[in-house]
Amino acid sequence: MATLQDRLDHVLGVKAAERLSESFDMTTVEDLLRHYPARYATQGQPLTEEVPDEGAHITVIGRITKTELRPMRNRRGNLLKVHLDTGASTPIEITFFNGDKVRFLVREGARAMMSGTVHWWRPDRWNLSHPDYLILPTTPDGGIEQLTTVRGSGALKGLAQSAKGAGGIDASFFEREFVPVYPATAKVQSWDLLACVRQVLDQLDPIDDPLPADLREERGMIDVTDALRLIHLPEHKADIDKARDRLRFDEALALQLVLAERRHEIEGRTAPACPPRPDGIAAAFAEQLPFELTEGQQQVLGEISDDLSRTRPMHRLLQGEVGSGKTIVALNAMLQVVDSGRQCALLAPTEVLAAQHFRSLKTMLGDLGKAGELGADDRATKLVLLTGSMSASARKAALLDAVTGDAGIVIGTHALIQDNVEFFDLGAVIVDEQHRFGVEQRDALRAKAKEGVSPHLLVMTATPIPRTIAMTTLGDLETSTLTQLPRGRSPITSKVVPRKLHPAWVDRAWERIVEEVGQGRQAYVVCSRIGEDPDAPPAKGKKKAEEKEAPNTAAAVDLYEALKAGPLKDVRVGLLHGRLHTDEKDQVMRQFNDGDIDVLVCTTVVEVGVDVPNATVMAIVDADRFGVSQLHQLRGRIGRGKHPGLCLLITDMSPGGTAMARLDAVAATTDGFELSVLDLRQRREGDVLGSAQSGTARSLRLLSLLDDLEVITAAQELAREIVADDPGLVNHPGLATMVTAAVDGQRLEYLAKS
Repeated sequence: MATLQDRLDHVLGVKAAERLSESFDMTTVEDLLRHYPARYATQGQPLTEEVPDEGAHITVIGRITKTELRPMRNRRGNLLKVHLDTGASTPIEITFFNGDKVRFLVREGARAMMSGTVHWWRPDRWNLSHPDYLILPTTPDGGIEQLTTVRGSGALKGLAQSAKGAGGIDASFFEREFVPVYPATAKVQSWDLLACVRQVLDQLDPIDDPLPADLREERGMIDVTDALRLIHLPEHKADIDKARDRLRFDEALALQLVLAERRHEIEGRTAPACPPRPDGIAAAFAEQLPFELTEGQQQVLGEISDDLSRTRPMHRLLQGEVGSGKTIVALNAMLQVVDSGRQCALLAPTEVLAAQHFRSLKTMLGDLGKAGELGADDRATKLVLLTGSMSASARKAALLDAVTGDAGIVIGTHALIQDNVEFFDLGAVIVDEQHRFGVEQRDALRAKAKEGVSPHLLVMTATPIPRTIAMTTLGDLETSTLTQLPRGRSPITSKVVPRKLHPAWVDRAWERIVEEVGQGRQAYVVCSRIGEDPDAPPAKGKKKAEEKEAPNTAAAVDLYEALKAGPLKDVRVGLLHGRLHTDEKDQVMRQFNDGDIDVLVCTTVVEVGVDVPNATVMAIVDADRFGVSQLHQLRGRIGRGKHPGLCLLITDMSPGGTAMARLDAVAATTDGFELSVLDLRQRREGDVLGSAQSGTARSLRLLSLLDDLEVITAAQELAREIVADDPGLVNHPGLATMVTAAVDGQRLEYLAKS
């Protein structure tokens, strides 16, 4: 017999266990049983999605309706073209290169199972090339006969042979109404996994269910032992649904228990109360604002102000569309903290963004940001900038202002996290674009508050997060959302420019930029990479060989030279990328801000926070190299003034492909929430909690963060009830075990710290 904790080499043998470990990082029985089928096949139906991805390894089962032997063009011999009817709208095309060898087995009318790699050879046509196959002998009524001999090739043939016993070959899983198909690799195919799962289930002991019986009865859920058996070997469609419902709830509950424990722990901390002052710098700033905050900004600011007034740490997410005014809300919050005599730290992901924040906050504050200077307002505070590439003297001065408390607001990059950075009395931490920072980095900054005190935390993102995602990944944060755009923002039109299909359109794009510049406006040209580093040491060996296959994409440094000497020769062109020294980057951004540069050729260093209202055009070269959210972020750099924006998405992709469909979707809407859903669906949102580990299953195997709102809500309510009564899950050992069993352990560790 076997338990979930038993090692696979003890249950399956060393050879099989080693293959599972190498391909999927599986070491225990539970690892294998949590590798759920991706889909199921019924006899005559495809064992795969209708439109698989290029390079996907899939398995299909069906009847051969046509075969055609053709001579090969470039070498001797014949290939065999096969049509396999799987019950889909069109037959699957299959090619065997050893046609003379297989044509006697792979014949019209035969029923076969085939497993291979998808190859798209036209935008609308794909096939399987030289797959493994297994011929399934059938009875006159269409049933599968007992397999007495194995006719096939590759892993499928090997699997059938491995099932041979004293009574012949076990063909029972070919007769099943629902055949499980697993995420597989070329080395470990779906049928290898099925054989291992069946062997393990035959030996599995009953499992102690972590969910109480009354809860299972209330939600109509089966126990976990039955769920794990039925997810792999269902007899009926209802079995699959019942198993998925139970295991999906387990995943949701495991995540919500982590977040509920985190929330409980935060509520037990003490934070400095920072109530608003009617006569402080925040009130003075509100009086001098030249515009009125939107209704949404005022509401969110009220929520944040209430949080800051309490002695429980604020733990809030502020999300909003690109250009929705998050910075002005964050500044008001920081000034409320400064009014209480404490400091704020604003953490930005790049030096360009940190410097941009520093300049824009100084400009917005005016005399209120000039504490220590002659003629400064009595209520003024001091802002300092701290980055890793500052000069020694400037860095020393900034460190001194932070530790003495002279600086009320300290803005910086990762440099703020270093051990030698100290604050006099840190009251709040603002993290911009929080997804760009590691958990440890945020913790290191929060730890710089006085002993026994936790600073308030506000994290901001311009990448909208659907409600289910926020509940699941950020369930320990309160969420505020800005949906209105401030008055004066102009609409943005986006167009896809297919360079290969219409090369003249690219020429027109550069002409359009020149026209905008001629009307006194500015433009960005964004590239996906910088280019060769002239200071990098020469590559050797394998790396040198790889460099010969450089990506066929435009580099910023090369395009800058080409545009400056070609279509943009009559305008002032600047270059900005991450490899420039800080002083150079700062100088270029100042020149662009001041209008001394007409067109800025750059990389994604301008993705967030850069605010030049006079910029109206953005050309994104090789736009297919960017994700949906990144394109939306970049596009948000234009249309920030009184003139409408135009975003040109230049690509070499062909119409009809998934990359072009993604660009068309971005061009069709500026609704960030709609685009975030599209982005998550295209990235198969199961791994939204973090980067997938190579060769391992995704962290969420069944739970859909976009579609399972009811499950997530129910799990969240239950988790908070349980943790309120039993914070450490001491009285719920089964649930404590489930937390690490149902979800990837590293991801839970990440969530537990966030």
